[in-house]
Amino acid sequence: MKYLLENQQTSRILFRGIELSDFNDWLEFHKNPITSRHWIAEFKSPEIECEQWYDTQFYRYRNDLGGMNALIEKQTGKLLGHCGLLVQEVDGISELEIGYSLLPEFWNKGFATEAAMKCRDFAFENNLTDSLISIISTTNTPSIAVALKNGMIHDKTTVYKGNHVHIYRIEITGWKRSYSLD
Repeated sequence: MKYLLENQQTSRILFRGIELSDFNDWLEFHKNPITSRHWIAEFKSPEIECEQWYDTQFYRYRNDLGGMNALIEKQTGKLLGHCGLLVQEVDGISELEIGYSLLPEFWNKGFATEAAMKCRDFAFENNLTDSLISIISTTNTPSIAVALKNGMIHDKTTVYKGNHVHIYRIEITGWKRSYSLD
């Protein structure tokens, strides 16, 4: 599972694989209607949505399609949310995405940006790709802000899974110029 950030960390966050024992904490994400306000989909009960989310992540793990990492706050040991490198198909092209979702109580505290930057650096330092994207609903300005702080620029607007989205991108060459310690 080359795309997972097992045992990685930042100053405030520990990364680990997701575990079924996280289910009840993550269920709160699916119970809160504010978390899905930017995404058009046929939503089922929060329990079914959470089960399907876990099924998708474990499928990704088994098939080397990346997947979300659980983000654990070092100070408290609490689950903050998830962030990871995901193999996605956008407009018929296979891309590596940095995806992130946090529990609302941890929004606007810099955790998403911190986690996304760690995923970016991990992908480029390990030569996993020459380009990373984030797929963001056109109405999700907080996620757009995270992408911009992560050094990404708007690449295009398209439709992804029935949703109008912006694709934000960073190329390894731009990262090396701006972020590398070399």
